[in-house]
Amino acid sequence: MLISSVQLPLHSKRILVTAPRNYAARLSEQLINQGALPILMPTIETCVLENFAQLDIALQKIDTFDWIAFTSRNGIDAFFQRLESLGLNHRVLKNCRLSAIGKDAERLAAFGVEVDLIPQQPSPQGIIAELAQIPNIQGKKILVPVPEVVGVPEPDVVPNFVAGLKNLGMSVTRVPTYLTRCLDKSFYEVELNLIRQGKVDVIAFSSTAEVASFLQMFTAKADYQQCVIACFGPYTAANANKLGVNVSIIAQDYSSFAGFAEAIASFFATIKREQGTGDREQEVHNS
Repeated sequence: MLISSVQLPLHSKRILVTAPRNYAARLSEQLINQGALPILMPTIETCVLENFAQLDIALQKIDTFDWIAFTSRNGIDAFFQRLESLGLNHRVLKNCRLSAIGKDAERLAAFGVEVDLIPQQPSPQGIIAELAQIPNIQGKKILVPVPEVVGVPEPDVVPNFVAGLKNLGMSVTRVPTYLTRCLDKSFYEVELNLIRQGKVDVIAFSSTAEVASFLQMFTAKADYQQCVIACFGPYTAANANKLGVNVSIIAQDYSSFAGFAEAIASFFATIKREQGTGDREQEVHNS
């Protein structure tokens, strides 16, 4: 059905997307569907490791693990790319049970492997909660493919996840699978000026690393304080707050970017309704 752009909830809203390219494309599509004008400014990028030694050791003995817990789509892609590079068939995973978060499970299915655990709460903590319900989980060996973070302190999401698995009594092997690193602010003179000039309505963060890298691009909070800050779920929002960022929008459905776009749209719809109520009250007062 054709619909005028002015009828869409985020019509004319300029929303800065700080996610890496592969995520930015998917988030931007959802924002466009709501009428927004995405501005792409990835503050981090994900790429291949410079040293595969730890990952290769884990992959060569993959049949010794009971579980593999993926915390991101990037981790899934990098893991299977390395399997292919080493000439290992996906059948080497037959003895492992796999977990993935939200829509990431679809990516695993695309590689032709079965997903055994998709947590109802789409987060690493959700994986922990559901593993805790499995009898005799203590002592099981679990491989956790994670990013190697360069340029900013490692966010606490992965360390907390590993600690939670160990608290269950599991034997945890954390292995770097891909690289996450900051991008230089010199790439973004135009975009940073738009932010300082107050011409960006929303800054949409999908991870803590994006927030940390973004903050390194500014010398003063006043440079971006005119922008509404949106975060893809409560964990990113909590870490943004720790970094001194005031978050106004937190997606409650953080299993997909559609839920993030809807949360931003709902925020502005609420403002519009409140403004309408205020205008009507003023009219009654004036009459």
